[in-house]
Amino acid sequence: MPQPLLQTVEAEAGAPDAWNRVQAALSAEPLALSIVLASPQAAFDAMPARLGGPGPVIGCTTAGEIGAAGYTEGSIQGIGLPARDFAAETLLIGDLSALDGEAIISDVIRRRGALEAARPDWEHEFAFLLVDGLSHREDALAGLLATGLGPVPLFGGSAADGTRFLETRVLHGPGAGNGAAPSATPSAAWHRNAAVLALVRTRCPIRVFKSDHLRPTATRMVVTAADPDRRIVRRINAEPAALEYARLLGKDPAQLTPFTFAAHPVVVRIGGRHHVRAIRQVADNGDLVFYAAIGEGMVLTLAEPQDMAAHLRGVLEGLAQDGTHGGANDGAPGAILACDCVLRRMEARETQAAHALSRLLGAHGVRGFSTYGEQYNAMHVNQTLTGVAIYPPPG
Repeated sequence: MPQPLLQTVEAEAGAPDAWNRVQAALSAEPLALSIVLASPQAAFDAMPARLGGPGPVIGCTTAGEIGAAGYTEGSIQGIGLPARDFAAETLLIGDLSALDGEAIISDVIRRRGALEAARPDWEHEFAFLLVDGLSHREDALAGLLATGLGPVPLFGGSAADGTRFLETRVLHGPGAGNGAAPSATPSAAWHRNAAVLALVRTRCPIRVFKSDHLRPTATRMVVTAADPDRRIVRRINAEPAALEYARLLGKDPAQLTPFTFAAHPVVVRIGGRHHVRAIRQVADNGDLVFYAAIGEGMVLTLAEPQDMAAHLRGVLEGLAQDGTHGGANDGAPGAILACDCVLRRMEARETQAAHALSRLLGAHGVRGFSTYGEQYNAMHVNQTLTGVAIYPPPG
């Protein structure tokens, strides 16, 4: 049988041996990159100083995980990219409140060049971003990275903290088996107000994708007062934001809940396509707090959801039917790594679709986590599924 494209392991976050199980699986073969997606329930103090190996390790906290059976919670997901098929460089970006654009762009270009020099015979590339989901800096960071990445497609997710919105973290470290003495290399560490970027070059054909199940309606509104840095909308159509949003929905403002926002998001049209700008909450003063950048003069369109399971089935089958990749078993991805908005998970529960979605995710080999926002190339979006489909290599 052919070897799996990714090395994967799933451990119960509260189990005493959780981290040992993750490390044992990720050290079973040489890995170019190890990814750890951990429930906030994990015992982070018990994590070994070095994970995976010999390549770097990255990761983040989640609002739920996607494992072998689809949606799950309270787990640690370990995902390894074997060195036989992948090469990777990582970049830790600290202090997101003071981004040094020139330095970040130069670093990205330099690391891309190093990967190309190391594997000139491997033509496929993608970038994977994990960023603090409480930083409010995803929009600015995605735009900066796009400049340095050029034609390399990027996808990613914002680190989460269940539904508490209190503390999110990203993980970065050198890996366990880099050949140096333990005292000679820094250990893997969790960081706040930071992001980690993985640049990946591979002999496997890939396809980075973005999808949401929302359809724009004819109902539009204009943001007439906002605080873009804090992602706050104060007035819509010159009226108090929450009151006007509720009026357009035909609801009492007191009935606005996270489930309302998940079922009735708004979208903006950028570059000929609609992108979701999800609402996070109503502030005490009636302002609307969003998950992504929002500015005065922006035209928002109310969106309505399509059937989640039917739409996801179409997306995943569409990936399987794509015949442009030129790999072995060309019709089907060998693995899919995905970032799925927590609002999609909430909506799935509210509409009794979670079980059907889990079956689809598990059947198509999707691994990943639920996020506080998603990145796709230069965009930060919400209520969206972003990911990379990885196809078996030629031969």
